[in-house]
Amino acid sequence: MRRMEAQFRIITAGLKHEIDKVKGSRFIATVQPWGYDVANIQATVESTLLPLRREFPAANHHCWAWRLGRSRDHFRWSDDGEPSGSAGRPILKQIESCHLTNVLVVVTRIFGGTKLGVGGLVRAYGAAAAAALDLCPMEPWIIRQRIHLSYAYEFEGIIKAELRLAGLEAVSSNYGSNIQQTLHVAEDAVDEIVATLRECTAGRIDVQLEAK
Repeated sequence: MRRMEAQFRIITAGLKHEIDKVKGSRFIATVQPWGYDVANIQATVESTLLPLRREFPAANHHCWAWRLGRSRDHFRWSDDGEPSGSAGRPILKQIESCHLTNVLVVVTRIFGGTKLGVGGLVRAYGAAAAAALDLCPMEPWIIRQRIHLSYAYEFEGIIKAELRLAGLEAVSSNYGSNIQQTLHVAEDAVDEIVATLRECTAGRIDVQLEAK
């Protein structure tokens, strides 16, 4: 059975997009791609909100939602003063409908003088997020595993050839008493790559998989 996380996509470039006014109110969506860094979630959100507050000083609300990583439970949203469930949740639903992860979407509202009601807000915030995401370039999210290799110089040529055939390139190399290299390998290809490297060196290679 195919793992659910393999269906996730990421955006490759962020953007800002404003939809047509809704009863006089402006809705501007900002989409921000997000490198997977759980330790700095709040700082990343604030670093996106701060310039928006400066750019749109008349804005009444900056509502947002994000999703990170492979877990479908790793998300948050904020209504930023709008009625509960009327803003952040509709934004998150658009992220979910695109099967996206590692993304932050902020929808800025500048009040136009006419109240929209909860239903109207849900539709407007959702429409703004959907329109912006529809313009974003996307690609499948390939989950990669970090692998550390250590082997004798006599195997340098054959290992280089095997890595080239697999479309891989070391992200770091250290030449000491042995050659030590680090690779980033697609998670579903790790077992095959490790088996190939052990076979071509007759088992004379040390392979360490970094903990996820």
